[in-house]
Amino acid sequence: MQRHDWVESAGELFEAAMFGGDASALDRSDAVLDAVEAPFSMSRGKVLHVRFLNDREENSQELVLFERAAELYERLGDASGEADALFWIGCWHQVVKGDGVTGEPYFERSYALAKSVDDRMTMSYAIRHLGFADKDAGHFDRARERLTESVMLRREIGFRPGEAAGLVALAYLAAETGDPSAAFRHLDEAQSVAESCGAKAVSGWIEQARTLIRP
Repeated sequence: MQRHDWVESAGELFEAAMFGGDASALDRSDAVLDAVEAPFSMSRGKVLHVRFLNDREENSQELVLFERAAELYERLGDASGEADALFWIGCWHQVVKGDGVTGEPYFERSYALAKSVDDRMTMSYAIRHLGFADKDAGHFDRARERLTESVMLRREIGFRPGEAAGLVALAYLAAETGDPSAAFRHLDEAQSVAESCGAKAVSGWIEQARTLIRP
């Protein structure tokens, strides 16, 4: 059902309850409206997150929107949607607030929920940020395992820009752990992938990494 069909359906249910005396229509309209509001909240929250990445100005509504989406998806029984929302709640804490410890449980729950429904896209995001948390905590081997898993998941589903971004993360980790040759191999592969899919932003990250990582 298209989004406008959901809205039309909610209107029909309102009329059934208001004028037709069908009390059950109220409960059914709640589910329809939740199905409209949840992805809308997610989209609004993601836009605010990108704005934060661009200007580094925090907007607390981002967290409010993601928490609302998680609540709605849970109520709808949509595990994939809930997993996505939980990931973004974790991202708010880790990226916006710089608090990876608070974000980690959200990433773990997101990964588990996504795995239960084979949502490999969300799995790739959650495990990636768990890898970042491990790196920040000095658990480099586990960080490498998790970042590698993220790349493999993205490769499996054909998410080429995300695959390239994941390789950049592995390059930074390799450099941080004293293996610059591996870092540049990752960057070379990332560049090839990014060019193949026109991921210009990721290509910029790769060039920046080359200037920061020393042989």
